[in-house]
Amino acid sequence: MFLTCEGTLGVVPGTTMDYSGPANFHAGYQQIQGINLGYLQIDGTQMFALAQVLSDLFKDIPRTTISKKMESLKIKSRRCDLAELRTLKAINSVPTRAVKCSLISKADLEALCTSCKSLSPRR
Repeated sequence: MFLTCEGTLGVVPGTTMDYSGPANFHAGYQQIQGINLGYLQIDGTQMFALAQVLSDLFKDIPRTTISKKMESLKIKSRRCDLAELRTLKAINSVPTRAVKCSLISKADLEALCTSCKSLSPRR
């Protein structure tokens, strides 16, 4: 399956496909702090791949620090199913070799970004 993005909304063609999972979802891109992140729209909620968030958005902050922030903010991630993982691979949000992926909601991602603004990058 080939997915390509079109337009400024980042809508992926063929998003009306019936994916094998509890709900249908759509994929696209959202720019957050100047970085394009792929997302899945699941049941009306934008969900981002935590691996991409950590590697692209918080690359200069230690992962233990991010984990502690997530714990203090009571941010929970959820595992994606196989169809969601394949879609995230197709839009290059996770490496093609990935066998699992966690998702974080846009609201939780925004709270995490706000909380991490004061952190200085490690040198």
